[in-house]
Amino acid sequence: MAPTVALAGNPNAGKTTLFNELTGSRQHVGNYPGVTVEKKEGTYVRDGFRLHIVDLPGTYSLTAYSLEEVVARDFLVNQKPEVVINIVDASNLDRNLYLAVQFLEMGIPICIALNMIDVAKKRGIKVNAEKLSSLLGVPVIPTVARTGKGKKELMDNAFQIIHEHQQLNPLKISYGADIDPVLVEMEKEIAQNHFLTDIYRARWIALKYMENDEQILTLGRKTDADLSGRLEDQVNKVSRHLQNTLETYPEAVIADQRYGYINSIMKQGVVHHKYDRNRLYSSDRIDKVLTNRFLGPLIMLAVIAGLYHFTFTYSKLPVGWLESFFGWLASTLSTVMPEGLLQSLIVSGIIDGVGGVLGFVPLIMFMFFGIAILEDSGYLARVAFMLDRIFRLFGLHGSSVMAFIVSGGIAGGCAVPGVMATRTLKSPRERLATLLTVPFMNCGAKLPVFALLIATFFAKYEAVIMFLITLGAWGGALLVAKLLRITVIKGAATPFVMELPPYRMPTFKGLAIHTWERTWQYIKKAGTVILGLSIVLWAMMTFPGLPDSTVAEFAKLRQDEMSRVPAGIVAQLEASHEDTALSDPARNLKERLQRIDAAEAEAGLRYSIAGRMGSALEAVSKWAGFDWRTNIALVGGFAAKEVVVSTLGTAYSLGAVDPEETDSLSATLARDPAWSPLMAVGLIVFTMFYSPCFVSVICISRESGSWKWGVFAMAFNTVLAFALAVFIFQIGSILGLLVK
Repeated sequence: MAPTVALAGNPNAGKTTLFNELTGSRQHVGNYPGVTVEKKEGTYVRDGFRLHIVDLPGTYSLTAYSLEEVVARDFLVNQKPEVVINIVDASNLDRNLYLAVQFLEMGIPICIALNMIDVAKKRGIKVNAEKLSSLLGVPVIPTVARTGKGKKELMDNAFQIIHEHQQLNPLKISYGADIDPVLVEMEKEIAQNHFLTDIYRARWIALKYMENDEQILTLGRKTDADLSGRLEDQVNKVSRHLQNTLETYPEAVIADQRYGYINSIMKQGVVHHKYDRNRLYSSDRIDKVLTNRFLGPLIMLAVIAGLYHFTFTYSKLPVGWLESFFGWLASTLSTVMPEGLLQSLIVSGIIDGVGGVLGFVPLIMFMFFGIAILEDSGYLARVAFMLDRIFRLFGLHGSSVMAFIVSGGIAGGCAVPGVMATRTLKSPRERLATLLTVPFMNCGAKLPVFALLIATFFAKYEAVIMFLITLGAWGGALLVAKLLRITVIKGAATPFVMELPPYRMPTFKGLAIHTWERTWQYIKKAGTVILGLSIVLWAMMTFPGLPDSTVAEFAKLRQDEMSRVPAGIVAQLEASHEDTALSDPARNLKERLQRIDAAEAEAGLRYSIAGRMGSALEAVSKWAGFDWRTNIALVGGFAAKEVVVSTLGTAYSLGAVDPEETDSLSATLARDPAWSPLMAVGLIVFTMFYSPCFVSVICISRESGSWKWGVFAMAFNTVLAFALAVFIFQIGSILGLLVK
């Protein structure tokens, strides 16, 4: 089995860039067992020797304050990698070394990658890597991860540590006269009783008790409640003493002493500054404009609009190619295969269902490519920073912003990657509130529904209506988030503390890897699930089929129509399907027969499982103005919002007319007395807010760790959407607004 090398470091230190540089295409992404934190693994090969590379979650500390820190620490303790490569930002060395000091205290064999030395040099910072290596007692290799500089030397040192089985004596830092004596006493008692020492070192366990580490405290109480209680009593005595004398806590003193240790290293000729340290660097000067209180939001809106313009403009051609391919495939199979259930299943159930989803892959790929540019350049951090103030008013977090944008905050996007984007939130409550509200955004699947209804009833005001829909989605999501945060997801808001990384020029290799990772996740999570749902939906709209007696009645109607005209007219109709080649009597006969076919199709649909559901729901849905056909379409929308338009087309029995031709469907809706602009507004609002598509529900359940939240999203969102639609329709009807 290949030796394991773990990559660890602070967020924005270049860890993932180095991982991509080391592994290239030999990598895969999943989740750590039982949690939603992303797990990246890959293989590094050189001279026939292979290393298993694991990219640990970005973290500032190994104290269990966040899920990422717990996952990183558990991996180091349980998997025991042969070496840890700690990536540190050379331009911000004192803060980055805090994590390295904790590795040294654990006694883990590490090799430090002194990354972004080019950025440090531009800022006038020179780091003496040899001096730092001597003081820490571990290899320190200058690197530039995005270009691969220093990669060979770094891996040479990692190989050496592995081959020589180098062991590291744990670092011992003095934590002052108040803590050190108690720490020694606790360490001795832990060692004598072999308390958790099969997993951790005795001094490190004592430190975790001092830091009030919840994971270690829970484990200790389960292992030996009496000993754990005595250790906690000792910590409480120290804590009370520190509060009375210094108005502080043990964990704060420990952090201060660690930074003091790092500061003493920095002062021993490790770092030299060419310029005044208070000087504004280029990123700071750029931020004075891009994060300006007034200009910043305007620039942000322009950037986001540019992102979606780029996405839709450049994805249009490949999306058209895929649509043409699936259309050709469906047409070919329809011609080759005999008519029947098998043809209907393959063409309507599988090709149309999966093809409709896979047709969005180029759009998703371009969207993620654009987002990767903003992310890798450092701009996305500024977006979250600027919107944090607004989001906090509604009980959300600054990091929730990108989840909203990815889900379709302007137009397009998809709720699935938006739900997955909530992994960056550390607070479980704010993460859950974001999970439950990102589906309100106008994802690409909702746009065909909006386009159909706007074109049918509000053609003169398309831009205005679409703008109002966008505002409604954002406003509704924030208001619902506030409602959830003061009811079912109560809890204090967490402070939004984040590092604004320096602006960097993204590398094409990094962009390509990030784009493909996310696109492949979309294909796997959306495509396979939609395949199953499309088959189920097809079956619901096909079976059980009309009774034989009803089929015979329609056959008799056709026979009666043909018996009323001369035999020559029937023969002419059977010989030619082109209207231009038919006489007027033959053309009239064809139209009458088509109306019978359409009536039979409508009867078959109403008799199907889906049709019966739609009819049953009509007793309730009529309060929002929805009839049984609309109900069928909305039931289909529970699977995927894309199917609402095509299901409406089928429900209205357009016969040979392709249900994708929204002009014909628009004309049909406009003529139908059951429809009105008021009903259209209610349906738009209902579509905006009702249940997330089934793929999103699955993702919400997985990311929240419980199916109850997926079910809650379906039920709560649908009830909310229906209540709003009923309110709009009833009040509008009373006031006589937007009615025919």
